[in-house]
Amino acid sequence: MNRINHTLAADKKLLSIYFTAGYPELEDTVPIIQKLEKSGVDMVEIGLPFSDPLADGPVIQQSSTQALKNGMTSEKLFEQLKGIRPAVKIPLIIMGYFNPILQFGVEAFCKRCSEVGIDGLIIPDLPVNVFHEKYQASFKKYGLINIFLITPQTTDERIRYIDSISEGFIYMVSSASTTGAKKSFGEPEQEYFKRIASMKLQSEQIIGFGISNKETYDQATKYAQGAIIGSAYVNFLSEQPWEETDNFIRRFR
Repeated sequence: MNRINHTLAADKKLLSIYFTAGYPELEDTVPIIQKLEKSGVDMVEIGLPFSDPLADGPVIQQSSTQALKNGMTSEKLFEQLKGIRPAVKIPLIIMGYFNPILQFGVEAFCKRCSEVGIDGLIIPDLPVNVFHEKYQASFKKYGLINIFLITPQTTDERIRYIDSISEGFIYMVSSASTTGAKKSFGEPEQEYFKRIASMKLQSEQIIGFGISNKETYDQATKYAQGAIIGSAYVNFLSEQPWEETDNFIRRFR
């Protein structure tokens, strides 16, 4: 069983953390992953930096810019992750834009993911139908789960289509905006959470974008199996050493 599905089968609310590979320093990637697991995180999303991150807010954009200046590339990331699996047991997901993956070669990228122990990919700008028609076979060949995103604007028909082809969880974007921390979710977001919960989808949902404190984490996990924290953790890394990650995670649990 893929590690993602094994984790989703647990009877608990999940906490997934996103950070940008190669940030704050180029060689911080693996130590941060190991520290996150020791801090009790259930899944880690490793951001592959890109020069034109359209869906990202200023915090993650800045971290991507710095990671690229540090020398982070797809090849460098795979080199860093080689041999990580004996030490790290939780699911690892690469989140990135399609252009660097296409330049690397989709088949080759999937193969390298499999070799280093990546469990899935999140590619926000890869259309679902294009994935289904052109790339699903490569993902299956290498045992990778592709995680699809939905937003408050996604129609029920499309959500059910995504649900029908999903093999892991559905990434619920909390609002129609770029990434970034919020202090709380308002009525529109909570109505959206309720609407998706009432659809009784076969795939579990994990909510991301805007989760930055215990209140937003609790609001999200009231309706979904888990929550993803990105900008708040990346901002933490810009201010505190990664060795203090325990202090950050304690804000939520």
